[in-house]
Amino acid sequence: MIRYKNLLVILLFFVLYFYLDDLYFNRVRTFIDSFINNKGISHNLSYLFFGIPLIIGASIVSKRKNIFISLGLSRSIIEGFTFSFLCTAPMFIGFAFFFSVNVTISLNEFLISCIAAAFFEELYFRAYLFGLPFRFTRLGFIPSIIAGALLFATIHLYQSQDVATLVGIFLTTFIGAIIFAWVYVEWKFNIWVPIGLHFFMNLSWLLFAVSDNALGNTYANVFRIVTIVLIFTLTVFYKKLKGKPFYITKSTIWMQNDKQIA
Repeated sequence: MIRYKNLLVILLFFVLYFYLDDLYFNRVRTFIDSFINNKGISHNLSYLFFGIPLIIGASIVSKRKNIFISLGLSRSIIEGFTFSFLCTAPMFIGFAFFFSVNVTISLNEFLISCIAAAFFEELYFRAYLFGLPFRFTRLGFIPSIIAGALLFATIHLYQSQDVATLVGIFLTTFIGAIIFAWVYVEWKFNIWVPIGLHFFMNLSWLLFAVSDNALGNTYANVFRIVTIVLIFTLTVFYKKLKGKPFYITKSTIWMQNDKQIA
């Protein structure tokens, strides 16, 4: 029964966060910006402020366990960003050949598109909405990720009005959410891994002015696919090198037993 209560708490506090964020985010950001006059910092502070319900929800579910451990924040930042940089290097190298450098990048763009998008989206969607159900209930990988992946993909649909492009954006971000969730689990719930991947992928997109949406073009997706292949290849290599089993298997794909729950 306690596992179902955990799921209810997780969902209730996420709905509260999402509702308040949807209604008041722009107002709060504008209010903060009126004092500090920096949209990028105001954006990050607003994200942090609206995440308070998620912090409360994670604290309730975690109980005696440190919330930083429950959300994967206590894991190695160096490990997470080193792995992420190695995986995304083909995007930087490839984009340097096929796209021009974006000389108009502003600090606000960097703070919003790279820092806020990578840190808060991964913390709220991967560590909280996916990670907590997967770690503190009996739900397996697919039931834990499906709702969050659908929502994550949906919130990126503002990037275009064209139907075909919207379908591409949805599929791209939906698949990305699943990949980020998988790598989060297999790297021992190290949230810095998907944060790093998200950060470097967004940075390469911004640095070389690849596209104004998440879909991109043929060249962009070729190098993105190379990065995805590296994510899986290096993770498998790391697992075998360390002699560690995969956590996501047939026995954890749909439902877990008490012994499997982290």
